[in-house]
Amino acid sequence: MNNMLNILLMASPQGGQGGGSPMVSLLFFAGMIVVMWLFMIRPQTKKAKLQKQFGEGLREGDKIVTIAGIHGKIKKINDNNTIQMEVSPGTFFTIERSAVSMEYTTAHNKPAEEKK
Repeated sequence: MNNMLNILLMASPQGGQGGGSPMVSLLFFAGMIVVMWLFMIRPQTKKAKLQKQFGEGLREGDKIVTIAGIHGKIKKINDNNTIQMEVSPGTFFTIERSAVSMEYTTAHNKPAEEKK
């Protein structure tokens, strides 16, 4: 098991014979960072950017779903990043703009034929 780990990391064996290049280790760690960026950081930043654009694109009269699953219609967009939402006739909630779920809202607003 230990020999296999040494081979994978391109390090020198415990006996001190032979030598691994520090450049190989540096390239290995650089490769790990690139993989982490491609599969973890980049998709999260893209999703955050889309969510921000979605929140800025909300208009009065839009049907929305909050991250808590509350369905309603936008009645008023306030200057302090809050939204007044009507959940039933005469019943209003004031929510943060960031509490509107992009995924739930787009899924809810799809036409019925696309849901099938």
